[in-house]
Amino acid sequence: MCRQVHVNLTVFEKYGCGMSRNSQMNFPDGHEQILHVGKDDSLTCHLHFPKSCVLDSVKWYKNCKEIKGERFTYWGIKLSVNNVSEEDRGSYACEASLTHAGRQFTVSRRIAVNVTENVGHEGGIPKITYPINNTIEAQLGSTLTVNCTITDSRDNTNLRSWRVGSTWVEVYYQESKRVQEGNETHVAFKEHAVYTVGITFLEVKMEDYGHPFTCHAGVSAAYFMLKPPAPDGRVYLIGGLLAITGAAALVLCVSSRFRIDIVLWYRSAFHSAGTTADGKLYDAYVLYPKPPRDCRSSDVDTLVLRALPEVLERQCGYKLFILGRDEFPGQAVATVIDENIKLCRRLIIILVPEALGFDLLKNMSEEQIAIYNALIQDGLKAILIEVENVESYASMPESIQYLRQKHGSVQWSRDFTAQSPCAKARFWKKVRYLMPPKRFPPPSPASC
Repeated sequence: MCRQVHVNLTVFEKYGCGMSRNSQMNFPDGHEQILHVGKDDSLTCHLHFPKSCVLDSVKWYKNCKEIKGERFTYWGIKLSVNNVSEEDRGSYACEASLTHAGRQFTVSRRIAVNVTENVGHEGGIPKITYPINNTIEAQLGSTLTVNCTITDSRDNTNLRSWRVGSTWVEVYYQESKRVQEGNETHVAFKEHAVYTVGITFLEVKMEDYGHPFTCHAGVSAAYFMLKPPAPDGRVYLIGGLLAITGAAALVLCVSSRFRIDIVLWYRSAFHSAGTTADGKLYDAYVLYPKPPRDCRSSDVDTLVLRALPEVLERQCGYKLFILGRDEFPGQAVATVIDENIKLCRRLIIILVPEALGFDLLKNMSEEQIAIYNALIQDGLKAILIEVENVESYASMPESIQYLRQKHGSVQWSRDFTAQSPCAKARFWKKVRYLMPPKRFPPPSPASC
């Protein structure tokens, strides 16, 4: 059983170029737009197609003839008409080429165009609320979209577009397509409408900085310019602090590693040739253990009687007092020690391990007087030199332990061979660093 349905079908004759202007104006598939005499205006090809379709190009026709001439410019779905006149009235058509799924399609739209000299709503001057002749920070290489917002009358036909100088954006970048103008959108209110048209930078380049990009809406225009982002002060602050911290750490590391060399160089470069006004006669008093008669220590004798005089006296110009070498015969030992140790700026104490069978402070007057003066006399600093590595100071007198804790110790490197020891060796640099600054050049400096 078949059901019958009645449908009213109205057939219109397809638009043809041979028909009169009046008949074209009344076709239902047409659309009416208005151009204003004496102004730069535009026509819009109102096409509706799925987003999956790609708009390739749009051609414009008037009375079936393709529109050409200096006053007309194609860009996107718009036709710009400069200096509109009465001759621009007529029947127009736009024809768009679309691509969908690899296939080519053509869509057309007819437009009936009238011209008028009426300025329209509030003088027909649209108001651009953004941009406002301002600058925008943009990172080099970034993507950026800037919207132009325009308030205008609902029935206006003002041209809204972006230009670079006097050239349409679509024309200026027609090869690279790096900067593109977006589709226009609008929100209608009771007496006006707000239009938005954007400009998109797919990649900001150096040539875009400081260049005005102008939004035009009828006779209104406003621009913006791009500029590089302002440097982040926090980055520079953090970088500066890190640099200062790194420099300080480097200085501390270098000074710690080369402190002795720096001090010795400074003394050598800026030493005074005058004498010291502290009343001292000797730079150091050398206190060393005296082994029993049946026990000789060649290392102690080599260090005290040969190495110290060779380096500190001959090469560096210091003056040492060594008991058994520098006192006059017949003098009382206690008197010699007490008088001469007070004339010294340093006390050099030679230490040996207890296992060797002899040590300091075995109720001998020299050791007692020297250590006593080192503990109570102001300015008399002690220099402890270990002939061999002393693993523990626990068995030594508390006075020696205190001096070692306060001043540290230096272990002799036994560098005295057939040749004279060198004052530039590491051990001797440490001893020279602990000695008072050299007050006069040595009489016969040795080259190492």
